[in-house]
Amino acid sequence: MFDSPTALRMNIAVMLTIRTTLFSLALMLMNAAAAQSLAPDITVTKIINAPVAEVWKAWTTVEGIESFFAPKAAKVVAEPGGAFELWFGVDLPEGTRGSEGCLFHSVVPMQQLVFEWNAPPTIPTIRKLRTLVYLDFAPVEDNKTSLTLRNFGYGQGEEWAKTKAYFERAWPAVMASLEKRFANPR
Repeated sequence: MFDSPTALRMNIAVMLTIRTTLFSLALMLMNAAAAQSLAPDITVTKIINAPVAEVWKAWTTVEGIESFFAPKAAKVVAEPGGAFELWFGVDLPEGTRGSEGCLFHSVVPMQQLVFEWNAPPTIPTIRKLRTLVYLDFAPVEDNKTSLTLRNFGYGQGEEWAKTKAYFERAWPAVMASLEKRFANPR
């Protein structure tokens, strides 16, 4: 079957390479089967009585943010790495006004926004850390928008639990405020 010892060594090398490759593929398949997608910590979905373009503008412009979310939108630059800084306590000291230092991570026009969000100043140990908020926009019948907010990244421990509990109340209120903003067509 093998004409020489060299042919035999080459055949063994090929067989070992195949065996190693098959073993690697088997490990990858096992890991893929065991991997689970990350579920959001908080999810809120609303049907907004406005087309996607108007709802998008509400989240991506200073005027839009101030119409339903925050009394002062200090910086809203809807591009990856752009600022998403909203002030809720306009007269409070710097660093405690709102979402100072938060940034947009991803912007897919008229489809998805991803931005960082921080804890309220009442939870200073977690405030310097960030969660991620995904907003998914989809047109639905009657020129309305389905908007889903998904908030990821809460850690473990008492301070994280307080932060999550805060936003389990806050995000539905923000979405209800947006819904109310568009309740009566202009």
